[in-house]
Amino acid sequence: MSARQELANAIRALSMDAVQQAKSGHPGAPMGMADIAQVLWTDYLKHNPNNPNWADRDRFVLSNGHGSMLLYSLLHLTGYDLSIDDIKNFRQLHSKTAGHPEYSYCPGIETTTGPLGQGVANAVGMAIAEKTLAAQFNKGAFNIVDHHTYAFLGDGCLMEGISHEACSLAGTMGLGKLIMFYDDNGISIDGEVEGWFTDDTPKRFEAYGWQVIPNVDGHNSTEIIAAIEMAKTNTESPTLICCKTVIGFGSPNKEGKEDCHGAPLGEDEIKLTREKLGWKHGAFEIPDDIYAGWDGKTKGDEAETHWNTQFENYRAAHPELAAEFERRTSGTLPENWEANTTAYIADLQEKGESIASRKASQNALNAFGPLLPELLGGSADLAGSNLTLWSGSKGLKADDASGNYVHWGVREFAMTAAMNGIALHGGFITYGATFLVFMEYARNAMRMAAIMKQQNIQVYTHDSIGLGEDGPTHQPIEQIANLRMTPNMSLWRPGDTVESAVAWKAAIERNDGPTCLIFSRQGLPHQERSAEQVANIAKGGYVLKAFADGEQDALLIATGSELGLAMDAAAVLTEKGQNVSVVSMPSVDLFLAQDDAYKESVLPAAVRNRVAVEAGIKDYWYKFVGLDGAVVGMETFGESAPASDLFKLFGFTVDNVVATVEGLIGKGQ
Repeated sequence: MSARQELANAIRALSMDAVQQAKSGHPGAPMGMADIAQVLWTDYLKHNPNNPNWADRDRFVLSNGHGSMLLYSLLHLTGYDLSIDDIKNFRQLHSKTAGHPEYSYCPGIETTTGPLGQGVANAVGMAIAEKTLAAQFNKGAFNIVDHHTYAFLGDGCLMEGISHEACSLAGTMGLGKLIMFYDDNGISIDGEVEGWFTDDTPKRFEAYGWQVIPNVDGHNSTEIIAAIEMAKTNTESPTLICCKTVIGFGSPNKEGKEDCHGAPLGEDEIKLTREKLGWKHGAFEIPDDIYAGWDGKTKGDEAETHWNTQFENYRAAHPELAAEFERRTSGTLPENWEANTTAYIADLQEKGESIASRKASQNALNAFGPLLPELLGGSADLAGSNLTLWSGSKGLKADDASGNYVHWGVREFAMTAAMNGIALHGGFITYGATFLVFMEYARNAMRMAAIMKQQNIQVYTHDSIGLGEDGPTHQPIEQIANLRMTPNMSLWRPGDTVESAVAWKAAIERNDGPTCLIFSRQGLPHQERSAEQVANIAKGGYVLKAFADGEQDALLIATGSELGLAMDAAAVLTEKGQNVSVVSMPSVDLFLAQDDAYKESVLPAAVRNRVAVEAGIKDYWYKFVGLDGAVVGMETFGESAPASDLFKLFGFTVDNVVATVEGLIGKGQ
């Protein structure tokens, strides 16, 4: 047995032992890809277990995340902070070794993978980030950004549509430092894939503009080495290395079968596997010489030390760029950020423009963009409608990646998942855009951003039946509620230019999760505010119109395009002698994060006559108005007609809001 095989067998042993002890998991992929992993991680992967966050490390993504024991084995063996006890604790509560790789659970995990195909898109995003950062910072002989992105993927990843979206764009963008290994084992959970997956994968990727290296024996280190060498010499195109492997390699009775895909091998089969592999060690037992063969700390320290020396030389030659690189990779905002953004917001309040909030969003980008060289924007083929291009936008191209804008094409899912990869890579604040209704295509990627606590800003325009003539297919009804109910998701639906700018400021400052910015197609009226009210916008909800002295009769809660409607209705009610207040709540999650005293000052518990007004699904708002309150909202899908006609049809009129409030007041008398 070769030394390489012996090292690879350590992965197989740890994987089958951990899955067996947990009584659940997926031993097949780790055992099948062990030889590929051994070559990549010992011979090529630039990383440092002593500093997992080194800026110029290669990125490794296990897109087929169910094979998590492959990654955990690699991290443990190469010297990351992942002990053998952690391996033994696979899939247990509060373990570092969760069922699928979870970002931040353990050093060395670059992204959370599980939903198949998203790791592919994450890797594309990381490669975009590397190429763009290199184009912006590398000068002459100083290649301070110079690393590869490697990804492992299986049949399931390639069946998922997101793989097409992401890999098509990767070819167009010429991501030459992106190398993916396709685990072509012909098996998925249901059995042999030839019954449902017969694509000619090499031709598919050739059509994308990738370099394809087909028919590599995934158990032959010589062929694997040759394939990686060939991949690294092509700097113009991403590379797919198609590796023929045997799932569950080494298991006498289960290799090559679905039996080892998602279930433990069993004690008897593990004994037989040890014998077949020539692995003479007990469960979770790794000899010192195997650890020594895998150890990546010395080599990693040397690589990082060399880079540090190069960076200090770079600093001497380009001090401003070096300082900017450190600022951006640390995630720190520019020193002038707070002063300039606060001044812009105050100026907007004074100007009092009445425009569509999507236009207000673009104006905010024009104001904030020059302050943020790390801003990397984009849109899923709707830039002219989403208004996400600003005066300083420059598109990324295959031959010039120095810009700050990605034309994602009609690829909402890949866009959002790739943006997660960009965020995970570091050095950028990234935003994308589409119509709100099409967030449905990308929702799972936003969920992953929330799980991973990654900054991913989505601009969702055309936010309601106000879209008008395009009809129910394009009119979002339930989407805002869906996003609001997602843990760690922040959402803003601003009601005018000022709230739109505050929303952008909050999204840029938030670095522990994604933010959805919901903007209107139609014009929105400016609202008058005091300086205190402007400051309170950042709290997510505030009193825009206070009630007069005496007993309060009712309060209205509104967001976005319905804020002006609520204010108009309140004016009529006031004329009719009703003592009412209006609460603007552009960000429910931020409002709920405030202390109890503030929330009580905005929504007094004693005021039970409450009406929420929003052109979205009604159900969400009952948590604020109670079952004794009322909601002016949607209960059905929309219709195709001019927006003004639709607002009348569905009750978004002053008369209806007034009548709804008066109905509640009447009940209480």
